Amino acid sequence: QLVESGGGLVQPGGSLTLSCAASGFTLDSVGWFRQAPGKENEGVSCISGDGVSTYSADSVKGRFTISRDNAKNKNTVFLQMNSLKPEDTGVYYCAAILRCNSGGASHPHYWGQGTQVTVSS
Repeated sequence: QLVESGGGLVQPGGSLTLSCAASGFTLDSVGWFRQAPGKENEGVSCISGDGVSTYSADSVKGRFTISRDNAKNKNTVFLQMNSLKPEDTGVYYCAAILRCNSGGASHPHYWGQGTQVTVSS
């Protein structure tokens, strides 16, 4: 299973770090997605299994950083979110994906249950 954690309520300009932890299988490429009320699911960021390839959507570029430390734990991926804005509010999901490249995440096929992020004063 995939389990996300680290969501919560934060003021605009604040930071949160989300974690995606896998159990029962080895985590390869991973994507982070978010679902805001009334909006379509948006691919936020992704990272390849070896950590070499990453992608960030224009809406979060320069503010969100995806990372993993395969030497320590290949089965955990992080999403550091800085300078948060109210429009970043939503449920954030991580998913095992087929690949991550400059075009983003492809073929998400295994999802976590999501973690709520609320950015509000």
